[in-house]
Amino acid sequence: MARLRVTLVKSAIGYAADQKRTLISLGLRRLGQQVTHEDNPAMRGMITKVRHLVKVEEEIGTTE
Repeated sequence: MARLRVTLVKSAIGYAADQKRTLISLGLRRLGQQVTHEDNPAMRGMITKVRHLVKVEEEIGTTE
């Protein structure tokens, strides 16, 4: 299954509390921090909610 690398590129200050909670549930707490998640509909939904704050890259060639 594909993996997604999500990077926090903009601060959540001034945004709604539910968006801040979404970032925390993605594992993002500091600017520039990167996390890797499995690509599934739940992750895509969370990323869509905060798409203006994050950068998403698909990891190619992962071995499992």
